[in-house]
Amino acid sequence: MVKIVTITINPAVDIYTDVEKVVPVRKLRCSTARREAGGGGINVARVLKRLDADVQALFPAGGSIGDLLERLIKAEKLACVRIPSAGETRESLTAEERGSGEQYRFVFEGTLLEPAAVRACFKAVENLCEEASVLVASGSLRPGVPEDFYAQLAALAHDRGIHFILDTSGAALRGALGPGLGLIKPNLRELSDLVGAPLPGKAEQLRACEQLIADGNAAMVALTLGEEGALLVTGQGAWEARAPQVDVLSPVGAGDSFTAGMAFGLHSGWPTDQAFRLGIAAGTAAVMTAGTALCRREDVWALFDRIEKDGLIRRL
Repeated sequence: MVKIVTITINPAVDIYTDVEKVVPVRKLRCSTARREAGGGGINVARVLKRLDADVQALFPAGGSIGDLLERLIKAEKLACVRIPSAGETRESLTAEERGSGEQYRFVFEGTLLEPAAVRACFKAVENLCEEASVLVASGSLRPGVPEDFYAQLAALAHDRGIHFILDTSGAALRGALGPGLGLIKPNLRELSDLVGAPLPGKAEQLRACEQLIADGNAAMVALTLGEEGALLVTGQGAWEARAPQVDVLSPVGAGDSFTAGMAFGLHSGWPTDQAFRLGIAAGTAAVMTAGTALCRREDVWALFDRIEKDGLIRRL
């Protein structure tokens, strides 16, 4: 069966708690911690599962935290392939200050991924791509993973004739640019870092995206702009979408949800602008849930209809 495959080379168990106020030195009494499977590609797969997509999540994991991660994924009835690794899987912590509503996010570096595990990950992706229509790689690269790892995945997807979506930043993104790279999804800070220049307005943002495509570095660029919406630029044109007005509870997971919406649309054979519309709907739905919770299926489809009804997406 044709499916969507996600790969998370640096997964995590995400811990969420809240506290009255964050202050130095003193012990901070927090609420009971909530633990969820995390890491970019895993979050993308979790959202796709909620949209009833046929999706499989691949990730390397080790140690007791890796065991917990696998249990959390399987508890959501999400198909997965775990590649054993020697190092302990990382955790990340989000603490919300009840008094102000501010969130403090502590993201730890992953442990070294040994060369054998890197090769095993690539081989597993290669096998899964035999029956895939979309490959999504999302998140940072663990120490020990070559900077061109995502470029290798892009070439693999290109050779198989399947869509490749990449959501990463910094050296991992720069190392992936080039022929065969499909859709990249930077936010404004990540795009500014990539092109080495501030991008204060829409004109500058569009030019930066168009130049990446003209230089052969990617086929499509989806630039997410938070509450201002997003831009999608392809070789065939550009679209702008405004985010629907909703009550914002937490921005965590919005980017991964956007990526999931785009992946679902491309997998379904939709026109690019309609996949973009679903990405905006899913990303907006994510901010309607508290803490580190991801979007709800019913919110995604309600917002998908609302974006069209309210004319929130247009071709530039």
